[in-house]
Amino acid sequence: MTAIGYIPHERLRMARAYLDSNYASAITIQYVSREAALSPYHFIRLFCRVYKQTPYQYLIQRRIDRAKELLRSTDLSITEICLEVGFESLGSFSTLFRKTTGLSPSEYRKNATKQPQPPHIPLCVCLMHGINPDP
Repeated sequence: MTAIGYIPHERLRMARAYLDSNYASAITIQYVSREAALSPYHFIRLFCRVYKQTPYQYLIQRRIDRAKELLRSTDLSITEICLEVGFESLGSFSTLFRKTTGLSPSEYRKNATKQPQPPHIPLCVCLMHGINPDP
C-alpha cells in the first residue's frame, strides 16, 4: 500500500481516546500529535478528515457535553463546573456553552430541571428488547 491516502486510524482512535480521558486537563496539540506519532499539522488534517472536526473542536464538545451532564445531575456551581471540565475562564466557558447549546449554563440548568428525566432502563433489558441504550 502506498502512503498516499493512508490514514492511521488506530493512532487517531488512540488520540481521541486520550482526549476523552483527559478532557479536563490542559492539552496541547503538540502532545496529542506526538502520542499519535504524527506531526501536529498532519494530525490535525487527518483528524478533521476522519472525525469531521478539529481536535480542538472535539475537545470543546467533549467538555461542553460533560458540563451539561454536571449541570443536570449536580448542585455544583457554574464556576466549579467550568473548572471541573477543563476551562480556565468562566467567560469563555459561558460563551462557548451558549454558542453550542443556545442557552447560558444557568438557563440550561433551569430548563434541565424542569423537564422530567426518562426512566432508567437497565442495559440488559435494552439488549434483550433491541433498544438503543444511548438515545
